[in-house]
Amino acid sequence: MGRASAAGGGGGARRWLSWLGLCFWAVVAAAARGTDNGEVLPESIPSAPGTLPHFIEEPDDAYIIKSNPIALRCKARPAMQIFFKCNGEWVHQNEHVSEESLDESSGLKVREVFINVTRQQVEDFHGPEDYWCQCVAWSHLGTSKSRKASVRIAYLRKNFEQDPQGREVPIEGMIVLHCRPPEGVPAAEVEWLKNEEPIDSEQDENIDTRADHNLIIRQARLSDSGNYTCMAANIVAKRRSLSATVVVYVDGSWEVWSEWSVCSPDCEHLRIRECAAPPPRNGGKFCEGLSQESENCTDGLCTLGIENASDIALYSGLGAAVVAVAVLVIGITLYRRSQSDYGVDVIDSSALTGGFQTFNFKTVRQGNSLLLNSAMQPDLTVSRTYSGPICLQDPLDKELMTESSLFNPLSDIKVKVQSSFMVSLGVSERAEYHGKNHSGTFPHGNNRSFSTMHPRNKTPYIQNLSSLPTRTELRTTGVFGHLGGRLVMPNTGVSLLIPHGAIPEENSWEIYMSINQGEPSLQSDGSEVLLSPEVTCGPPDMIVTTPFALTIPHCADVSSEHWNIHLKKRTQQGKWEEVMSVEDESTSCYCLLDPFACHVLLDSFGTYALTGEPITDCAVKQLKVAVFGCMSCNSLDYNLRVYCVDNTPCAFQEVVSDERHQGGQLLEEPKLLHFKGNTFSLQISVLDIPPFLWRIKPFTACQEVPFSRVWCSNRQPLHCAFSLERYTPTTTQLSCKICIRQLKGHEQILQVQTSILESERETITFFAQEDSTFPAQTGPKAFKIPYSIRQRICATFDTPNAKGKDWQMLAQKNSINRNLSYFATQSSPSAVILNLWEARHQHDGDLDSLACALEEIGRTHTKLSNITESQLDEADFNYSRQNGL
Repeated sequence: MGRASAAGGGGGARRWLSWLGLCFWAVVAAAARGTDNGEVLPESIPSAPGTLPHFIEEPDDAYIIKSNPIALRCKARPAMQIFFKCNGEWVHQNEHVSEESLDESSGLKVREVFINVTRQQVEDFHGPEDYWCQCVAWSHLGTSKSRKASVRIAYLRKNFEQDPQGREVPIEGMIVLHCRPPEGVPAAEVEWLKNEEPIDSEQDENIDTRADHNLIIRQARLSDSGNYTCMAANIVAKRRSLSATVVVYVDGSWEVWSEWSVCSPDCEHLRIRECAAPPPRNGGKFCEGLSQESENCTDGLCTLGIENASDIALYSGLGAAVVAVAVLVIGITLYRRSQSDYGVDVIDSSALTGGFQTFNFKTVRQGNSLLLNSAMQPDLTVSRTYSGPICLQDPLDKELMTESSLFNPLSDIKVKVQSSFMVSLGVSERAEYHGKNHSGTFPHGNNRSFSTMHPRNKTPYIQNLSSLPTRTELRTTGVFGHLGGRLVMPNTGVSLLIPHGAIPEENSWEIYMSINQGEPSLQSDGSEVLLSPEVTCGPPDMIVTTPFALTIPHCADVSSEHWNIHLKKRTQQGKWEEVMSVEDESTSCYCLLDPFACHVLLDSFGTYALTGEPITDCAVKQLKVAVFGCMSCNSLDYNLRVYCVDNTPCAFQEVVSDERHQGGQLLEEPKLLHFKGNTFSLQISVLDIPPFLWRIKPFTACQEVPFSRVWCSNRQPLHCAFSLERYTPTTTQLSCKICIRQLKGHEQILQVQTSILESERETITFFAQEDSTFPAQTGPKAFKIPYSIRQRICATFDTPNAKGKDWQMLAQKNSINRNLSYFATQSSPSAVILNLWEARHQHDGDLDSLACALEEIGRTHTKLSNITESQLDEADFNYSRQNGL
């Protein structure tokens, strides 16, 4: 018995020693893991008397904010040891911080452990799931595992996936504002603000903010108008969406008709109703229908009685007076008709000026105006001068005042009457117009004429003027001789260079240039479009001994890959024929295409234009977009006119001229828009109109223009008009954006920030000052290269050189690389090349670049920019003439 007990006691001791050996092995394994020997801790320990570990605290999901590490904690009982395992790997023992305590109620050991996880550890982990960690705890009985806790880097992107959009809704309508917050970890929580104040949907049952971050107002009230903002926030940051303006409007309704009024002396009674049930609010529609009704209150049986005899006498006298006046008027009318072929009426003619201008109207008569023989003209001169202001009330008046009368007072204007058919304006059927042009300015109005007016038309003069023709051309002239010169059409980009010696000595010609501003006579064929104005230079019978240079602006985005550009000339029969393609070789003329203008060397005058045939859909026309504004007849309205015209100075000058007539002001500097030949239309829209200050009619904020109307916009300036209305007359500032975009193409934004009061508005310059010089310049002053230097260059480079340093090298250094055969046919190729250089550099006169080209060739080292025209004396020039240079 004792032996058995001893044996039994020995077996228990062996089991106890075995269990201690296993625990020691686990500790050794843990220590070995700490030394990175590659062994793995056991997932469980063989069964032994005791209790499995129970976790009092498990690790929670955590987010790393910026670069701050986070702590994961575990607490279990009974626990002999606790280790963290992250992403399937044991965490190093040195990274654990543990604390041990005793649970007084149970007497069991409690162990708490925590570790830190850094941002770098999370960023370096690349696995199929998020970075995770869990705890493994040991007790006498075995092991227990905690839940997995994920660790993620917290962030919140800046841009909302969907911003709320403004709405205009009728009262009691539903408002839904959508909001999709920026992407973030953790997901952002959304809060709505109205006028910067938080919205509490629990306090207002009419508002719901729980539906997928959206704001829903079930029945709109007037008080719901305002600016709404979506706020998104998480543990990292807060973000604000764009504000959405909500306008709740009320359409007006008619009150009930009032009672009929008392019957009036005219046997009528009235009833009225007002648009006040409710009145329109916040831009709502005004009531439709009549606000007043009248009826005969006696069913047509009412008659007006005469109370006394004095009334009878009064009405009888009035009737007699009316009859007498009618007879007198008929008699005068018959007399005037019988005398209309012999008399002239002259009245105040200042109505034609539209301002404080002085005009002289003279009509010459011979003989007695009362003679019945119309062949004998009466000898009578009537001369009257009128000066005074005219106030035009009708908006049509502004369009009828010509540019010359409105902006350029002329010192002397005479109308010589050659016919007796004079109307109340004092202007005849055939009126000869004479005007003096101011030196150094553009000749305004010299191509306008008065239209025929019938002598029996007794309507006011403003109606007669409505048939006045618009300007059909711009024109300038100058007299040139052997010294040559330059003729410029200000603000159009069109110029003419007459080289020195092109006109024989002792001869002089009056040379003119004009631009067709009416309907183009060149009709496009197929896909061909007009890229420039039609420019005429003359006289056509003038003969030059050396080519002259004509500069014509164009609106093509130059690229030989996308455009085939042609120079065309109008024949005497009015037909257009092709002179050459810009890329072709020709000895009759030369075309040099720059980004905004084409310089053509010609030997005959006529009418020329550039046309283009797009080769691909990537062919681009350059459009100039501009916005003008002016007040309308209604003092609360303001009109915006957005123009899209070919990017040529003359096209924009026509717009400026038209806007001056309408009282328009340029509100923003014009910008360039590239318009592709891809058949897609153009959209023009007004954006960001200040709410509660301005409004625009619904469905009018965006207008679309067909492709063909823009692509072939060479007839009339293309524009879209928008009408804005102020809520109150006190609003004087306007700010908005004009978006001009081509579908599947480019877009431009015009930012309008202006005062509608003319006294506070900043003036924007239309054209550069360089185009405001004298139209005609003659002699040496017209050229950038001094004549003596020019002669030396020609003498040097016209002579062939074995090393190739001749006029061909001069052409190459000046970017003239094609169609050199044209220059080879000239008596002085270098002179023609320099003429082309003068045409290209009429504004900058970059003599330094020419000097560098010459120095690079190695034939001259003279710095041309240091030699000015003022250094040339007349003796040297006369000497050159005498020696035939």
